[in-house]
Amino acid sequence: MPPSSYVIVLDDHPLVGRGMAQYLQSLHPALTVCVAASWDEVQDLLQSGGCPLLLVADVWLADSSSLGSLAQWRLHCGETPWLAMSGDDDPSVHLRVQGAGAQGFVHKQATPEVFARAFAALLAGQRWFEPDAAHPAPAHRSREWAVTPAELGLTPRQGEILALVLRGLPNKRIAHTLDVSESTVKEHLTGILERLGVKTRVEILTHLRGRRLVLEPPPCA
Repeated sequence: MPPSSYVIVLDDHPLVGRGMAQYLQSLHPALTVCVAASWDEVQDLLQSGGCPLLLVADVWLADSSSLGSLAQWRLHCGETPWLAMSGDDDPSVHLRVQGAGAQGFVHKQATPEVFARAFAALLAGQRWFEPDAAHPAPAHRSREWAVTPAELGLTPRQGEILALVLRGLPNKRIAHTLDVSESTVKEHLTGILERLGVKTRVEILTHLRGRRLVLEPPPCA
């Protein structure tokens, strides 16, 4: 049973969900962070532990949009703030979640520090919607070192997958984009994590801070 002071992280990609949970737990040791991969798992947590202090939920899940479940959520936990997250580049996403009743939005390309500030704001009863939330521009882009997959010790395919990971796409959408199986994506992602010496997607962002991934053009035929 979750304790009374707990938050829920909803993301259908285990690495992302666990990575966010570990990061939040390190910043707020007094809180317990529970991870759910679906709205059904969220309901199970509500039944056993009641409403959490805060819900962090990905807008797009493998089988549906979280916006469709928000009405049901508000019936049970209308006083619990919802921090929406998404790797979608559609400029209307943050407006849609705001209109649906979310109290905050963070793009998955945002830095961990921005995510931490947004989380703390909602925890304190505030809202978090930055004007450029839909297209966060990395600060000091000119100071970033361009790096190729080969320089990171990755294959061209791993580089393509890493580029999509950095955009916040889950495995299923990466597989669809590259026209490969989801299991192939998982195998490559495991190799990427090992090569970079990290354990989660969140750690990938920290590891590559100050470097901009540049995919090498395919060789001429």
